[in-house]
Amino acid sequence: MIQELGSRTLCILAVAFLLPAAGFAQSSPCGDLPNQAALQTALNAAVLAETSGLNLHMWATLVNRDGIVCAVAFSGTDRGAQWPGSRVISAQKANTANAFSLDSSSSSGGSGKPNGLALSTANLYSAVQPGGSLFGLQESNPVDADVAYKGPSSNYGTAADPMIGAKIGGVNVFGGGLALYVKVGPVQKIVGAVGLSGDTSCADHFIAWRVRKGLGLDHLMGVDGVSGDSARPDNIIFDITPNPSGGTGNSLGGFGHPTCINTGDPSTLPVVQP
Repeated sequence: MIQELGSRTLCILAVAFLLPAAGFAQSSPCGDLPNQAALQTALNAAVLAETSGLNLHMWATLVNRDGIVCAVAFSGTDRGAQWPGSRVISAQKANTANAFSLDSSSSSGGSGKPNGLALSTANLYSAVQPGGSLFGLQESNPVDADVAYKGPSSNYGTAADPMIGAKIGGVNVFGGGLALYVKVGPVQKIVGAVGLSGDTSCADHFIAWRVRKGLGLDHLMGVDGVSGDSARPDNIIFDITPNPSGGTGNSLGGFGHPTCINTGDPSTLPVVQP
């Protein structure tokens, strides 16, 4: 009997040691990203530093590479101190920037981008207008409303926000969403995105830029973009001129964004890291 129990114990221990190798011990899906406290700190500092636009308080959301929400924060005194509707918009923007940005792993078999390609949500504005090359993109991935609004509102913007741990979806095509890149050896790797909302779309972009910098997830030097500025590859572009035929203005490069009230100067934003 004792020998039999000893054999069973050894079998159980052997199985226990084998379980991690079989994939049962998985790391957190948000292990590559900062936690809610770090996002809160970076958001507060960015809002203080950037006063363009209407100088309002903001919502911020982080998603990982799979679009899973990892952290949500707001900069005001409570959840009503910034536009309540901007909470989900910030998540949309994060989802969009992640969904339409790449790193060097995209390059294989003669296709893809050897340096990756970073597109901010601000870079998508002109392309989705009627007649644009991406018209209709904004309707392609709807927000999951059950994820966005479940649970008590008192949890919004905290470590218990109901969006955390779920895929929010959504596509947003004005400023405020930026992909996040880390450095792994000599390679820049995309790990998700950040989305900001709560002010003009131009200010949202500027504050998102400062949040990304504050988190240290702006390793984009050498990553391709459409801004024409290698030190700020996914920066907002102001190259829209009036359309003589009326309607939406024309973007010289096809990736332009309208100016806003009290628009800042994009060339003054911090340069990205190698």
